[in-house]
Formats: sequence, C-alpha cells, structure tokens
Amino acid sequence: MLYINPENCRNRETRESFQGLKLAKFQRKKMLKQFSLVFFVLFACYVGVNSRELKHIMKELEVNAPACDAWELYRNLGLINIIVPKLTNVQSTQVLKGDGGVGTVVKTTFVPDEAGNSSYTEEFIVIDDQKRVKAAKALEGDCLAFGCSVLIVEFDIKEKSQNSCIIKSIISYAVKKEFEAKDPKPTVPIEAITQASKEYLERNN
Repeated sequence: MLYINPENCRNRETRESFQGLKLAKFQRKKMLKQFSLVFFVLFACYVGVNSRELKHIMKELEVNAPACDAWELYRNLGLINIIVPKLTNVQSTQVLKGDGGVGTVVKTTFVPDEAGNSSYTEEFIVIDDQKRVKAAKALEGDCLAFGCSVLIVEFDIKEKSQNSCIIKSIISYAVKKEFEAKDPKPTVPIEAITQASKEYLERNN
C-alpha cells in the first residue's frame, strides 16, 4: 500500500486529495456499521415489532477463502443444497417456493429433539450482492413454536483480505410477553452451519 504523509506534501491539491480519501474511507466504515442496525429497525417496523424488543445473538467466524466464494455459497441455495444436509440433526431440506432469490421459502426437517422441534420454515427477505448480506425470516418452527413472535437470521460476509473473509451471523428474535418469564431462545444451528461452510470453502479453495 502506498502511504503519503500529508505533512510532507507541498502540493495543496495532493493534500486535499489525501484528506478526501481518508474522509471517504471513514464514511464507508461508518455506513457499514450502521447497515445492520438500520436493517433491523426497518424490518422490525415491517413486522410490527418495536426494534427495542429484538434480542440479538451474534457470532463471527474467519474463513480462509475469498469473500466472493463465500457469498456465492450463501447468497442463493448453496447452504440448503450443500451445507445444511450434512448436519447430523437434519433429515431433509425442501424448497417450497422460489429459485433462491428474495421470496424463496425453504423448509428444513430435523431429527426430533427433546423440545419437540421437528421442522423450520423460513423466507428469504434480503439478498444484497453489494454488501454481501442475506437475511431470512422464520415462518414457522424453532422458537416461534414456544414463545417467540419474530425470528430473523442474517449472514454478513465481510472481506478480510484477498483470500480470507469473516462470516458474521446475527440471530434476532422477539419474545411474546406471556412467555418472557420462560425466556425462550432460538435453536437454529447457526454455528454448525457456519462451521460446516468454513470447512467446505477451505477444502475447495
């Protein structure tokens, strides 16, 4: 990377150009940090939930593979067709509607657990190729069956270097007032999904 010390620049235009680049970089970082917050506030309004009612579970996982490869796996039906069926607690996956774009509805059937969870159905609501962000809203199953009113799963692929990236997963959910004492939590196997996708991407990179 070329570094220019503005103090050593005698040319006023060079100094102004350098300062402009620094400002633009700062603004881009600020916009990226605000994106998820803005998304959840807008979506909360869309589903009729106060954004303050949403609880969040966030995880990050570094992957030794280009961000573009990770996004290609995540953006459409790659996770459903390649990764999710490999999980030991998954019996089957089925695309009920769509071709992988916004509006696609997918059903995952699990091996029944102690809580009685047998299936999970979600709809893809955001696929942003520029920011590499994908979000899905739960339609039925998981914590919606035992006290949650809203469940949103987001994947955010961040480039770290030319050959590495960060997969950030965010689970956002809201609990119905009558179930607050029980404090229900989502059981979507996000960590298992991101770990399996990491292994797949690194094995094929």
